[in-house]
Amino acid sequence: MSDVYTDGLNRVYWVSTISTISAPTTTELNAGLSLTTLITPKGLKGFEPDTAEVDTSSLASTFDTKGIGRDQFSKTGLQLKKQSGTDTAYTTLTRGTAGYIVIRRDLDYATAWASGQAVEVYPVICGQTKRNAPEANSVATYEVPTPVTSPPSLRASVA
Repeated sequence: MSDVYTDGLNRVYWVSTISTISAPTTTELNAGLSLTTLITPKGLKGFEPDTAEVDTSSLASTFDTKGIGRDQFSKTGLQLKKQSGTDTAYTTLTRGTAGYIVIRRDLDYATAWASGQAVEVYPVICGQTKRNAPEANSVATYEVPTPVTSPPSLRASVA
């Protein structure tokens, strides 16, 4: 087996409307806004699940046993590069705007959406945009918190 690289193999879109999050259509995805080239290399934040543990031990136990509890995503958000002129992502991802973050991994980002592709679909709402402090030798960036508002579909397939 060989390692799987991530460079250039992720596609991230903002999609306003998806009727079935376990099977978004190519039409719905193509109507979305591509964020892939605007997101900084470490700018896809918090889209990793965390599962709580439930103590299943009893008073008679001599070993602490655990079961699985609730899943959650903490501090999900995007760090994006500010664009000159028309900045569609900046004007779209405003506080209170609800939609979906769709992530496709392990396939060249330029590959078009196609039926059968594995994707993750996160229902989110945008928080207040935070402009990041300027840094030497850097592009201007901003962050948009995107709390997950209902259970995502982590093993969705493009319809």
